[in-house]
Amino acid sequence: MAAENAPGATEYILHHQTFLSNKAPHGIIDFSVINYDTVFFSVLLALVFFGLFRWVARRATTGVPALTQNIIEWIVEKVDEQVRDTFHGTSRLIAPLALTIFCWVFLFNFMDLVPVDLLPAAAHGAGLGHLKVVPSTDLNATFALSLTVFILIIFYSLKMKGPIGFISELTLQPFSARNKLVQALLVPVNFLLESVTFLARPISLSLRLYGNLYAGEMIFLLIAVLTLSRGFHALTSIGGWLGILGQFLLGFIWTGFHILIITIQAFIFAVLTVVYLSMAHEHH
Repeated sequence: MAAENAPGATEYILHHQTFLSNKAPHGIIDFSVINYDTVFFSVLLALVFFGLFRWVARRATTGVPALTQNIIEWIVEKVDEQVRDTFHGTSRLIAPLALTIFCWVFLFNFMDLVPVDLLPAAAHGAGLGHLKVVPSTDLNATFALSLTVFILIIFYSLKMKGPIGFISELTLQPFSARNKLVQALLVPVNFLLESVTFLARPISLSLRLYGNLYAGEMIFLLIAVLTLSRGFHALTSIGGWLGILGQFLLGFIWTGFHILIITIQAFIFAVLTVVYLSMAHEHH
């Protein structure tokens, strides 16, 4: 009876891909839908990030540092070096922003390494039907982060270049002409091309992070489905045990590879943020 009531592979994957929301969405875009699990884990990981850095800062020593202090100092130094190499302006916001984005997004991604059934099973025991624990697999979360960066890009562009300079960058390049009439005729073309490039920044930021983490989560689910499809019958034969061992090795290898992916994706998001803000500071 247990085998008959067990979910199939499709139902299993769909269940793990469903958010804990206040309502089902109507259409592709529905701003009334709130994914409670994304909000919860985003805030929780922000508190973890803030609490860890504050705890290390309060206990920092000039003597032989502990392992945690070494790791935190190394992260801060690397982010600061990257900002100095990329950002050529002067701002007290950029380095803390890059550090916050890198650490927060890394923690988002790190949740993908938690066993796929661990927290959803605990949530089910508490009476919750669904629970997704990786905020970066929610396009709402990744786009919200990229939209914040996009707002800062516009702010710094207007601050450093003024409204006229900002509009000029969108209308007088990439094509230019000495003749005023020709230049005026090229303004719509320039604006169209530059607008596409400008608007592509938050879209590419959000979709890159979302796509990579969604694919990584899906692979973990597919590996878990291998055990689901065999069930307890796998424990009654040598071939079944070998299959379970192979699945464990496959999951272990993918976990090691995925640690590299989640780190790179957090790094890329932070670096591109610095690059875009540096471009907003430059006059050209």
